[in-house]
Amino acid sequence: MNGIHDMGGMHGMGPVEIEKNEPISLEKLLAEQGLVTANELETGRAEGRAGVEGRLGAGDVETLLRNRKRARRDDNVPPKFKSGDRVVARNIHPVGHTRLPRYARGRRGVIDRDYGVFVFPDTSAMSRDPKPQHLYGVRFAARELWGPAASARDSVYVNLWDDHLDPA
Repeated sequence: MNGIHDMGGMHGMGPVEIEKNEPISLEKLLAEQGLVTANELETGRAEGRAGVEGRLGAGDVETLLRNRKRARRDDNVPPKFKSGDRVVARNIHPVGHTRLPRYARGRRGVIDRDYGVFVFPDTSAMSRDPKPQHLYGVRFAARELWGPAASARDSVYVNLWDDHLDPA
């Protein structure tokens, strides 16, 4: 899916059209997961008792969204790449969510670092399958991404998972 994170600098995308009564994506996800009801979203008032399992209190939302420790895993997953390995970002166009930006697809880079094993957000967002794998900092030369007019001294670092990369 070519998503909102791809719109910066993309030509021909046109204006963002906001539909009347369009559901906000986080609200839709909370309702789909049974964390809130449609009536709670409409009224802004909780229907359940405080502390009921599966329900978030108003003060819990910000903490939950900031808690990145839940994404790190202790699973024993061998890395596919190491620092210095040359890689190419896969040129994929999934129907659902992906954290692989369109401007990096099909481009060559170098593994800068391995951050360890994390939940793979591409599957977690759609099916709740954590599919743990390594997350890497990948360095792309600016000219690889934007052509010869870009500075030869500049690079862009993108965090990508095993499923986003192939050996170059």
